[in-house]
Amino acid sequence: MTVTPQPRPTPQRPPEALQQVAGHLDGEAVGRIVAASADVSLVIDADGVIRDATVGTDLESENIPGWLGRRWVDTVTVESRPKVDALLRDARAEGVTRWRQVNHPSPSGIDLPMRYASIRPAEGGPILVLGRDMRAVAALQRRLLETQQALERDYDRLRAAETRYRLLFQISGEPVLVVDAGTRRVGEANPAAARLLGRPAKRVAGQDAVDLFDAASTRALEAQFAALRATGQAAEIRATLPHGRGEVTVAASLFRGESGASVLMRLVADPAVAETGADREAPTRAVIEAMPEGFVLTDPSRRILTANAAFLELAQLATEGQARGRSLDQWLGRDESEVQALFAMLVDHGAVRRFATLVRGTFGGTEDVEVAAVSVAGARPCLGFAIRPAPRRIPEGRLAGGRDVPRSVEQMAELVGRVSMKTLVRETTDLIEKLCIEAALRITRDNRASAAEMLGLSRQGLYAKMRRYGVGDLDGPAEED
Repeated sequence: MTVTPQPRPTPQRPPEALQQVAGHLDGEAVGRIVAASADVSLVIDADGVIRDATVGTDLESENIPGWLGRRWVDTVTVESRPKVDALLRDARAEGVTRWRQVNHPSPSGIDLPMRYASIRPAEGGPILVLGRDMRAVAALQRRLLETQQALERDYDRLRAAETRYRLLFQISGEPVLVVDAGTRRVGEANPAAARLLGRPAKRVAGQDAVDLFDAASTRALEAQFAALRATGQAAEIRATLPHGRGEVTVAASLFRGESGASVLMRLVADPAVAETGADREAPTRAVIEAMPEGFVLTDPSRRILTANAAFLELAQLATEGQARGRSLDQWLGRDESEVQALFAMLVDHGAVRRFATLVRGTFGGTEDVEVAAVSVAGARPCLGFAIRPAPRRIPEGRLAGGRDVPRSVEQMAELVGRVSMKTLVRETTDLIEKLCIEAALRITRDNRASAAEMLGLSRQGLYAKMRRYGVGDLDGPAEED
């Protein structure tokens, strides 16, 4: 097969004004201009040997003057030698060759990435090679690769955790309904609830929760939902199941998800209707104990009633007996004010999710964690805490010009040359600032004064950045104190 050589691009002729200026420059002035326009400039003879070198201050530690007297091709890594041969072969007086990236072995142990172009000012004369330092771009590429790998690991852990929690919901022997707080429509019902109500789980989903009970219980259930919407808490009530299936105790807890406020309804049936306590508790206890995320159950004064093995590992404890009866505050929180903020939110709202804090081990170890907590009322009120290591999330976004944020080294490499490094760094910084502001507003439940303090900004500075990045509703009401 015959390969047709590609025609060389026609070099652009310098502007006439530039040619006139060049005519007045002596050799010393030209040398200074070349040294200022490149991080490295090399003079190479016809045999490919480096005869002279000019190095910028940023590259003084790389011992480039030690290349003098050596063949240029011997100073680069093996995979870069064909590129050096091409730069020497294509050097012409008509114009500068295309830029090629070349790697040099470095005394620091990490290859020195450079980008070179060459020109031969006179036919048969020495070749002038201009080089640009690419270490900053290479470091940015490595950071992008590490970030992508961390993101993929976090997504895997998130999917695994969601699977485990769904399994716990499905195999729990306690009938549970997840209901939208505004519309009272059932979003999910576990198999135990479906059995208690006497209908398939698919037929329960989408129904008004009040309609699942006898008409005699309608007023009590409506009052319970009204109390939840008004204060976030509601007392347990007795409700009658339809078709003579008996009575149940309905305990409702309000929690807030991404789609809005929801209600967790627990239906505690009479002994004649419910399964035995041992049969219901055994699988639930086994799943909680085997969960890789920490789970702690406390009384209202925050003294630990039970804790699983994952929490004991975080707290650096050997047995559950070492934790039982002691205050959770001993291990949870960076300081007392952070713990008080967590429990104040739990008292006010009945549930907390994704509260960022840390666990302090008995022997001094620390672990950044996220806490989801719920307050359960009833004959034996208690507090439940799910504790898991805090993931590093970097949501997808777009650069200001409409380009996708690079998610791989290959995508980053495609942008190099089309987008300046300064633009990439600036727009990436803007994206990180926006994500930090959104996270602070989410953690503080849109309390902008607290978010500004958390970010180390003034309130006016936070508003300016929110307006700049289009975060939040600056015209709507916001909790300020």
